[in-house]
Amino acid sequence: MEKLIKIGRVFFGIGIIALGIHQLIIKKFRSEILAPFPAWANNNSIFPILIGLAFIVTGIIISGIFKIKFIDTKKVCLYLGFAFLASVLASHLPYMIMLSAEKTPDFQVWINALEALTYSGGAFVMAGSFIENSSGGEKNFTSFLEKLIPCGRVFYSILMIVFGLSHFFFASFIATLVPKWLPAPMFWTYFFGAALVIAGLFIIFKILIKPIGLLLAFMLLLFFLFFHIPDAVANPSAGGGNEIVRALICLLFCGIALVIALTNDCKREVS
Repeated sequence: MEKLIKIGRVFFGIGIIALGIHQLIIKKFRSEILAPFPAWANNNSIFPILIGLAFIVTGIIISGIFKIKFIDTKKVCLYLGFAFLASVLASHLPYMIMLSAEKTPDFQVWINALEALTYSGGAFVMAGSFIENSSGGEKNFTSFLEKLIPCGRVFYSILMIVFGLSHFFFASFIATLVPKWLPAPMFWTYFFGAALVIAGLFIIFKILIKPIGLLLAFMLLLFFLFFHIPDAVANPSAGGGNEIVRALICLLFCGIALVIALTNDCKREVS
C-alpha cells in the first residue's frame, strides 16, 4: 500500500518536472500553466524560465527521488496546489471572460483551464497522502490550504469527466487515435469514454473509491504505454518535445488516481 503511494508521488513528481523542463526549452508558458492573460507575464521569457526551474525543484521534492532535509514535502504540495489554483483564478478565468466578449472560447481554452485545475487538485491529493499537520494546529495560510485537500479529488475528477465526454462528442476523431492493432476502435472509444465519466463521478462522490481509483490508474497507465509512448517516439521533437511531455502528464494523472485510491487506507505517514 505504502509503496504504491510512493509510486503515485513519483509519477506526479515526474510530470511536474517535465512541465518545468519543457518551459525551459520553449522559453514560454505552456498554455495550461498560464493563459495569454496577463500579457506582461507572457511577453518576458524570464518568467516561464523561473517558473520552469521552480517546477523542476518542486517535482524532485514531491517525487522523493532525492531526499532533501528540512523541507516539509506536504507544505510544498499545498503551495504548489495553491499556485495552480491561482493560475486558474487570476489568468485562465479572466482570459475566458475577456475572450467571451468577442467570441465563445474554444474547447482547448477550457481544457487548458481544467488541466491547470487538475494539477492543482493533484498537488492537494499529494498533500493529503501525508498524515502530519503542516500548520501545527495554528490558524495560518497553511492551515487554510489544508482545508482544500478534499477538493483535490474533485478538481481532478472534473477533467476526467470532460475527457470522457469528449469521447462521445468527438468520437470519430478519437477513434482514429486508437492503436491500429486494437479491433473495433469505435467500441473502445465509447468504452473508455464511459469509464472515464463513471470513474470521475464515483471519485467525486466517494463511491467505491479504492477499486475505482485503482482501475482508473491502470487504465491511464495503459494509455501511457500504448498511446502516448508510441506517439512520443514517433514525434519526439514536435513542439519542443511536447508529445513527450504529454506522455508524462498522462503518467502524472495516473499517479493522482493511484494516491486517491490508497490514501484513505494509509494510517500513517509514508516518508
